[in-house]
Amino acid sequence: MAKRLQFRRLLLLVFLLAAAFAGLGYRLVDLQVLRHEELRDRARKNTQREMLREPRRGDILDARGNQLATSVLVKTVCADPTVMSNYQAVVARALSPLLEMPEGELYQRMLPRYRTNDQGQVSPYLSNVLKRKVTVETWEKVQLAMSQLDFGVEEKALSKAQQKFFRDLRRAAIFTERVDDQLRVYPNQHLAAHVLGYVGMDGRTNSPTFSQTIGMDGIEHTLNGKLAGVRGWRVTETDSRRREVVSFRDQDVEPRDGFNVVLTIDSVIQSFLETALAEGMEKHAPVSASGIVVRPRTGEILALATLPNFDPNNPGADAEARRNRVITDIMEPGSTFKIVVVSGGLNDRVVRLTDMFDCEHGHFAFGGRILHDHGSYGVLSVENIITKSSNIGAAKIGIKLGNQRLHDYVCNFGFGSRTGIPLPGEVRGLVHPVKNWSKVSIAQIPMGHGVSVTRLQMAMAMAAIANDGWLMQPMLVRRLEDREGNVVAAYAPQRVRQVISEAAARQTVQALKTAVSPEGTAPKAELEHYTVAGKTGTAQKTVDGIRGYAPGKYISSFIGFFPADNPELCISIVLDEPKQGYYGGQTAAPLFKQVAERSASYLNLKPDRGPAPATAPEALAAGITDGRTVKSVSARSANLQPTP
Repeated sequence: MAKRLQFRRLLLLVFLLAAAFAGLGYRLVDLQVLRHEELRDRARKNTQREMLREPRRGDILDARGNQLATSVLVKTVCADPTVMSNYQAVVARALSPLLEMPEGELYQRMLPRYRTNDQGQVSPYLSNVLKRKVTVETWEKVQLAMSQLDFGVEEKALSKAQQKFFRDLRRAAIFTERVDDQLRVYPNQHLAAHVLGYVGMDGRTNSPTFSQTIGMDGIEHTLNGKLAGVRGWRVTETDSRRREVVSFRDQDVEPRDGFNVVLTIDSVIQSFLETALAEGMEKHAPVSASGIVVRPRTGEILALATLPNFDPNNPGADAEARRNRVITDIMEPGSTFKIVVVSGGLNDRVVRLTDMFDCEHGHFAFGGRILHDHGSYGVLSVENIITKSSNIGAAKIGIKLGNQRLHDYVCNFGFGSRTGIPLPGEVRGLVHPVKNWSKVSIAQIPMGHGVSVTRLQMAMAMAAIANDGWLMQPMLVRRLEDREGNVVAAYAPQRVRQVISEAAARQTVQALKTAVSPEGTAPKAELEHYTVAGKTGTAQKTVDGIRGYAPGKYISSFIGFFPADNPELCISIVLDEPKQGYYGGQTAAPLFKQVAERSASYLNLKPDRGPAPATAPEALAAGITDGRTVKSVSARSANLQPTP
């Protein structure tokens, strides 16, 4: 009986062992075979990391290689709440002044946060982001502060385990992500802000350890693909604290850095322009002031600015300051538009400079309207119509030219079309087709009313007169370079079309010279060492809610080029609603003179009248002594041949 009982117990034990081994075997098969793919993927999620590697964004340089925008490496500072115990407040108090964040906000970011996995298991995050875009210098100060942190306890009296806790707290509680981020820096703050634009964060990037900057405006936006480069990536494994185990690194693809963009902008001339506009803002208190400096023969933009402006390092929320009025705002140009009808009439030979027109002593009835001049003029030649800026004289030339031909010249000069400048937001302006003209349009358009243009369109039209009648596409980007300075792509000046003949252009220049004479409307634009050709503009403004023109609101402008017979620079100045004086010859012409004198001295341009001026200190420092060179690249010395 006893042996039978022992035998049964033995059988039961064998059965239980067999069942246990069978269950264990099934479990092993389940884990290793049936659920192999699922568990392998889950294990990889816990240890394997795919890290995007951001390329370095390319620099933006001016025509002489000066940095206008660059990128510096920065850190993403994080906290590990699991090693902090209850010392978040102490750490937050120490780091608040260094990270320039409120102590309370830092404290909240250091508190533990939890996540739930697919199986419903709750685990703490090991990395709480405290602040992104922290400079290397600031991070070094944070490390020093953590190493010297006083927790208010006598650590020598603590056990070894407790002492180890405080060492770990100082060493591991605050750390940075392995992948460095970038900070876009504009060393000259406001300089050329509307040309450069600014950057923002890519909202499509969801990675907590990676954030890519994208261009939001200006060159940063239009050439974002060239500047941004190509991302790389790294596939690796990490330990329990998310530190990379280099020996298990699987893939490591280097990013391709972005290209540097070299502009036609000269930062010195840009500074001259912005300084003059700022003085104009202070003296005349306009709503805005805009300016452009262009090389007529190539279309190269040496300076482009509008005030008020902004700091791309901190663009802020003021959309008005960020708006590039040079290409986004339209205006009735006023008398500067007379170059279109006069040059067109000369080109079609319907008038000559010596032809005489009766300007009706300032009152001309046409199309049921009375047209006015700002002076009581009698009979004027075509040349003197430009000299005195007679509206009635320009209207009569337009009537003689005819509706269709006038419309053709307006369009051929580029009005009603985008110029193609590589900046976002450019508008076409407003040019009505002939079928929509009123009876008085043929008389109003020649004096710059009934048509709306951008400031850039008007400047390029004047540059076409200076360039023997050839309209150029505005050129803002000269070339792309890699990090070693090798040229990746070079851009040449582009001709758009020949609007008028060379002979007609030279006759128009002859007339435009008289506008700057003592008898003209812009004697304040005259230069001592250079002959200037140009035209003033004073146009009334329309305002929403007011029928017709708003009383007391004007747009004042002057556009000129020099030396008149061999033009090197064309400069446009526009003031929107000046409060102290409103005629273009009073307000804009002196600003033109200031920019022209400083730019000519800086570039050491050869004078065509009077004694040669002294070379500017800026030119000597830059090695510019041949009269037409900006770091050996100019309209002629670069041998750039415009293509038809």
